[in-house]
Amino acid sequence: MGTETGSAIQVMKRYELKYLLDRGQTAFLVSCLRGHMEPDRYGLTSIASLYYDTPDFRLVRASLDKPAFKEKLRLRSYGIATEESPVFLELKRKASGIVYKRRVQATLPEVRRFFAGENGLFDDRQISGELEWFRDSYGLLRPACLIIYDRVAYFEPGGDLRLTIDFNPRYRTDAMNLTSSMDGFPLLPDGDTILEIKVQGAMPLWLTAILDAGQIYKTSFSKYGEAYSRQSVGPAVLPGFRIAG
Repeated sequence: MGTETGSAIQVMKRYELKYLLDRGQTAFLVSCLRGHMEPDRYGLTSIASLYYDTPDFRLVRASLDKPAFKEKLRLRSYGIATEESPVFLELKRKASGIVYKRRVQATLPEVRRFFAGENGLFDDRQISGELEWFRDSYGLLRPACLIIYDRVAYFEPGGDLRLTIDFNPRYRTDAMNLTSSMDGFPLLPDGDTILEIKVQGAMPLWLTAILDAGQIYKTSFSKYGEAYSRQSVGPAVLPGFRIAG
């Protein structure tokens, strides 16, 4: 199994474990992966994810409470998008530690029609129905935050293990579109990265040993949640964190 980068993968169910690494831990991990995992064919890829939320930020506030079940909706592009290039509308849910992702490929005009209330836009009828139900259940959904990072993905030949390292994670709450730039404010100290381990079953012992040796410990981290927390005080949203008009 390779990577989802830029692909038409539509349904995923897996465990996703997150870690925050400093520059030295990142270099140590990459050196130890040789012989176990291979980088995917895309290399370093810039990814932009536009998160949608309600005007009162209901989705991100619920997520920060760390409930047993949470969900989010985002629009993703690989590099700067155009009106004709493929983008990916993703519904991501997490229940009891398991991540379920539904994903459809679309274009920006189709996405605008979807959020305007049009149904039946996507080929997969089941996933289309889930996306439409989510949109209609939450009512008014608008772009709330743009998260950008530069990702290297690794896969285990012949296995289901996937690992990603996100460099220079950043965000912005203005110019919330996928077509203008990949600029944003940093989410982490310079040189720090986000490691995500994605696996359908148990983590292999060799990887557990590498993490222990590098003193790399699992944490809870949400890029959108971190961006929101930086610009909010309790339930009151500061002026810098605003909805696009």
